[in-house]
Amino acid sequence: MTNEDIADTLKFTAKLMELHGENAFKVGSYNNASFKLDKYEKELSTLSQQEIEAIQGVGKSIATKIHELIATGQLTELNQLIEKTPAGVIEILGIKGIGPKKGRMLWLEAGIESIGELYYACNENRLVDIKGFGEKTQQLIKQAIEFLLASKNKFHYATAEFAGNELIKSIKEKYPEALISFCGALRRKCEVIEKIEIHLSPSPSPKERGSDFIVPLVGKTANGIPYEIFICERKNFYHQLFLLTGSAEHIAQINTKGLEECSSEEEIYLKNNLNYIEPELRETAATKQVGERISLIELKDLKGIFHVHTKYSDGKHSLEEMAKHCKELGYEYLGISDHSQTAVYAKGLKPERVFEQFAEIDKLNQELAPFKIFKGIESDILGDGSLDYEEEILKQFDFVIASVHQNLKMNEEKATARLLKAIENPYTTILGHMTGRLLLSREGYPLDTKKIIDACAANNVIIELNAHPYRLDIDWRWIPYALEKGVMISINPDAHSKEGYGDMYYGVCAARKGALIADMTFNAKHLNEVAEVLTKKKLLMTNC
Repeated sequence: MTNEDIADTLKFTAKLMELHGENAFKVGSYNNASFKLDKYEKELSTLSQQEIEAIQGVGKSIATKIHELIATGQLTELNQLIEKTPAGVIEILGIKGIGPKKGRMLWLEAGIESIGELYYACNENRLVDIKGFGEKTQQLIKQAIEFLLASKNKFHYATAEFAGNELIKSIKEKYPEALISFCGALRRKCEVIEKIEIHLSPSPSPKERGSDFIVPLVGKTANGIPYEIFICERKNFYHQLFLLTGSAEHIAQINTKGLEECSSEEEIYLKNNLNYIEPELRETAATKQVGERISLIELKDLKGIFHVHTKYSDGKHSLEEMAKHCKELGYEYLGISDHSQTAVYAKGLKPERVFEQFAEIDKLNQELAPFKIFKGIESDILGDGSLDYEEEILKQFDFVIASVHQNLKMNEEKATARLLKAIENPYTTILGHMTGRLLLSREGYPLDTKKIIDACAANNVIIELNAHPYRLDIDWRWIPYALEKGVMISINPDAHSKEGYGDMYYGVCAARKGALIADMTFNAKHLNEVAEVLTKKKLLMTNC
């Protein structure tokens, strides 16, 4: 088990303990150990029980539990808690806004043991009579249930792509001569996927239709994602691939009559007097792309990385480790942006820690040159739209990413006004994860997105495309409007570990759906160009 698996298991155990009213000190010790181990740099599976005991916040008792998890993949104590908890009650604990205390009251006092019963109780206005709830909480729980039900049986692109690649790998092992490709929403790189679709011609042999194909054509992957495999003759592969990839609106604009045996998808577009349209862009009518050949952004175009957290705040690895790994990956620069002081939950940096980090950055810049580390911060946008830190601190950063992390329940008018004020702040360089959404988990806060983009254009603020596969925020559907207004996009991983750099790939996938090109991508610029932009911004701030 990974450290994250172990930390999650301890956290879940603590949640069920609290649900059952167990000793608060014991619950706290499990939660504390979970927090400590989630970012622990050494793999726990490589340590002895005695070494695990020595970790701050663990101790002998929990070390024994961890050793059991590593050895067996299970925790007896957790299994016992699960056995005496109705499955529906455990599901209720997954609803946003319901912790163990509220879950216990719903279960033991109101007799609610399933999400369906809870939703019915909300509709019947019964939660308002339960201590600690009230009308507003009831409405929020109802909305959370509706969001959960709408997201059911849907999967993040990253999860589906990984499972799909494993499936394709197993097919290729059995049919090495196969023509094979993703199709449908997965090939279009949609951020949320309902099933994996694969198009296949097993071999050029006489049995081209695959009557002896031994992989089930419909099924589920090991992690429960539905898949469907479409088989066709080799001569029809590209024609069928085209028909299985695009949206209905896109396909309706293309005449494929007489092209059943085409040699490529490019040929289909050419016969329709169109340049080739990348799969990511096949959500809308093809006629919108007549006469154009867009060179979409590619991962290889990116020259540097912004929005990275280190152990100074809530990152897993040190500043030096993050910087050296970034350089090893071939990037020219790195923009460090740990959390600001208001984010106490993430060990946000007090001013003295900011200057301590600055000194380390200066030292590393001498050591790693010509690779460059830019001094940045992810400043919380406070409730009134102001940025964290006084001006005297803000003006010393090379760049500032302004992001909302707290107070996400404002209405559209207030939420928009809050962001507009932050964007108009002369120290804001990049607007981070614009809506705060978490795909399949939390809707973004309501915004007048056009006003936000217009303000970024007017104030020369870059918009982040947060590349974490659970965010992908700004929504790719708004990228064309941003480009129309001349707003640059920065594809940022929001990395909290070295492994987090890999999320740049998912950001590029989303960016391509929004027809983003390298010229309008901030971190596709070379070091000297980025340094010039940031220097000009800093001079402008100084003169404000």
